Amino acid sequence: MKIGIGNDHAAVDMKNQVVEYLKGKGYEVVNFGTDTYESCNYPEYGEKVGRAVAAGDVDLGILICGTGVGISLAANKVKGVRAVVCSEPYSAKLSRQHNNTNILAFGARVIGIELAKMIIDEWLSAEFEGGRHQTRVDMITAIENK
Repeated sequence: MKIGIGNDHAAVDMKNQVVEYLKGKGYEVVNFGTDTYESCNYPEYGEKVGRAVAAGDVDLGILICGTGVGISLAANKVKGVRAVVCSEPYSAKLSRQHNNTNILAFGARVIGIELAKMIIDEWLSAEFEGGRHQTRVDMITAIENK
């Protein structure tokens, strides 16, 4: 599985740790984020990962900024993206099972690396359940297509 990762200046260290963690678990990781601490604009990185996910260039995406909020908002503007901000594992798991999220976001200023790993593990191991949830995902897609 190929995972695209994006980040701003607030999340360089966490991004590097997440990349190593994912590679250690056998995932291929494509870095769309910044590697410097110089102030930058998170929407650029949210869009890059969003477009890569929507185009199928990567299977899933992970985004990290200070809170995870801004970068996920940018990604969610890309048609076909369902990005979720999570600060704990339960919501991450259910976001995949019920909402078929394809991008996970979190904040480097909100959670630590060990919690980030737990969130990632729950998100990646969960599978979309379909059924009544597919109806709801279809409704979200219909809104997007208006």
